[in-house]
Parts: sequence; C-alpha cells; structure tokens
Amino acid sequence: MTDFTPIFQSAKISSRKLASLENNQVQKILFNLADFMVSQSDFLIQENQRDLERMDPSNPMVDRLLLTPSRIEGIAQEMRQVAELPSPLHISLEEKVLPNGLFLEKITVPLGVIGIIYEARPNVTFDVFSLALKSGNGLILKGGSDADFSNRAIMSLIHQVLEKFGIPTDAFLLLPADRAATKALLEAVDEVDVIIPRGSQGLINYVRQHAKVPVIETGAGIVHTYVDETADLEKAKTIIHNSKTRRPGVCNSLDCLVIQEKQLSNLSELIQPLLDSGVKIFADEKAFASLPKHDLVQLAETEHFGIEFLSLQLAIKTVKNIDEALEHIATYSSRHSEAIVSENQENLNRFLREVDAAAVYANASTAFTDGAQFGLGAEIGISTQKLHARGPMALRELTSYKWIIRGNGQIRT
Repeated sequence: MTDFTPIFQSAKISSRKLASLENNQVQKILFNLADFMVSQSDFLIQENQRDLERMDPSNPMVDRLLLTPSRIEGIAQEMRQVAELPSPLHISLEEKVLPNGLFLEKITVPLGVIGIIYEARPNVTFDVFSLALKSGNGLILKGGSDADFSNRAIMSLIHQVLEKFGIPTDAFLLLPADRAATKALLEAVDEVDVIIPRGSQGLINYVRQHAKVPVIETGAGIVHTYVDETADLEKAKTIIHNSKTRRPGVCNSLDCLVIQEKQLSNLSELIQPLLDSGVKIFADEKAFASLPKHDLVQLAETEHFGIEFLSLQLAIKTVKNIDEALEHIATYSSRHSEAIVSENQENLNRFLREVDAAAVYANASTAFTDGAQFGLGAEIGISTQKLHARGPMALRELTSYKWIIRGNGQIRT
C-alpha cells in the first residue's frame, strides 16, 4: 500500500514559500499558464476525449467532463481575471493599541495546504490552482477516475509553467484516482489544513463522515424557484427555462418549480419552453391535472422532491401561499440557491429574509450562483455551510488571519 505521508509532508514544506511570492510574480505565472493552456487546446481535448470514451453518453456528468476550445478559452479568461484581482494576503483587518502600549494588528494569511476531492470536472483543476496560487495556498488534488486523463494533462501544463518560474511543483499535487489516495488525504491531519469536496451529495457525505481533517462543504444544489400569484409571466418563463436548461448538470440548475395555485391556469404556458427543450416534468396532482397530456409530463412521486437531478428533469410542487412555499423549500433545500418570481414587494422581502440558503434571488435565474459571475474571478466551490465561508468561495475565502503584536519590552503581571 502506498505511503502518501512523504508526499504530503513535501507539499506542506513547499507551501510555506508561496505566501512570500510577490503579487506581480503570481500574475505573470497565471497569465503565462492561461496563454499556454489555450495553445495546448488540442492536447487537452485529446486527453479529455480518452475520458469521454469511457463514460456512458447518457450520463449527466458528460457535460461537466467535456472540454472544448471555447470552454478552454473561457477557463483561461477566468484565470486572467483571477490574476488581475488584488492579492487577498497581508490585508490589515483590524488595528488597535492597548493601554500598555502593545500594537495589535489582524492580517490575512493563507489557510495552508488545501485538499480538494472532486468528480468529473477537469475545469476544477485549473480553477482551484489559480485561486490557491493567488492566495498563497498549497494544493493536493484528488480527482475522480472519470476525468483522470484530463486532470493529468492539465497538471502537466501547470507543472511546466511552475518550473519555468522556479516554483516548487510539489506544492501543487494530483493524487492517483483511487480510494487509497482518498483515505490518505482525509486522514492527513498533520499535513493538510482543510478538505473541500466538490461533487454529488454522496461524495460530500462520504467526505464529511470519514475526514479527520476539517471540512468545508460545497456543492450539492437542490434548487427551487417559487412563482407566486403576482409573478410576471414572461419573466417567470425565461427565468425558469434558463435556470433549468442553461447547464442542467451543474449545481445551480433548477430542480423544483414551486407554483402558487392561482398560476396553474398559466402553467402550460410557463413550462412550454421546457418541454420544447426536452425537459421531463414530474408534476404533483394539482399541477398534473392542470396540464394537457404530454409524453414528457408524469405524475410526481414523493421521491421526486428533494432531489438534485443534474439532468433535463424537473419537479413541480403546487402551494396555496408563500407560507407553504417557504415550508416546502425549508424541508427540501440543500441551502445552495433559491429564487422567487414575484411583483409583490412584501413577498419578495419575506422570501429574501426567511429563506436559508447561500444565495437567494428575487426575479433572476439561479444560474448566476458562480464565483466568476459574482465578480470573484473564479471559485473553489459553493459553500453551503455557515462556518468560515458561505456561497462562492474565492480568494478572500481561502485565507484565515493571524494577530501581529508589536511591543517594546512589555510583560504581563
């Protein structure tokens, strides 16, 4: 059995040097890598194709796994945006002078070594590297076997650029895609400072249950949009369609349409764009009764609520009022992203105030829950918990802080 301890220790030692890198040097590395990855698009797509050939084309993870020239350019552009952002390090958060003359300052510092466990998402390899380097953190990646060829190709480009700039490559590692590596990473309490899982609810649950290293949960999105009795029909139609179909395999896509019963007469019109896009509908009894027969419309079962579909499928829940809507969302939400479509200011304010989620929307698509869209450059994940960070985790969220105390011989009596 492989002993990963020496590898983890090396990453820990090398990561200490990252916090002292000048911001302009980090910028040069990221700009260089962004250009290099675009120039190597053919190589990346070739290796990505090897992964795609092993995956069932009907698997909803195919969309997340796929790399194309335009997606590679998009990833590179996000990397350039991260490069241009201010450094999150050494920022003074608080200063004060005590009565005894001690000067106290609280400043931002890297978390240390971050372990990322993720599934078939090769873009994550590039995204988290750019954020980790910019925030002075070491990185140990554990990707899934479905994307192993893609991840190894990406890491080879990263290491080539790091070597060019004289940065130790063992501060940024990709582990083998096997369970032994996962177990070792989850138990590396002396070398890894935090674990961040990115993927399905099953993956997140596994990491939370087995990790000895502190965990920040990101990810699973069981997303609702509530359309109340005052909603503008055209707004609702476009918001629902975009939330569900833009990229159905990502965590901010819509899973359940919650509709106020007075809108049932408009439901056929609301969901027609979804049906035109091939979305399969699971409607509760009231919604099902209000819809004409259609091959894509079925009567919902209990298990269709509280599920992250990650595909062209959607549940519909009918409610009498906003109280029932809030109760349904509170019961089934993963606290990722939730939305309301309404022209009633009281309902809007109540929804925004009472819904417990990392991102809560009024009259907008949940597809915007994304670090780049929030102006953060990129993200390491969407945190659905409340300790340390919540929502898109970007540069500032990858730092902690320490106290600096300057004195002149003071002692405590």
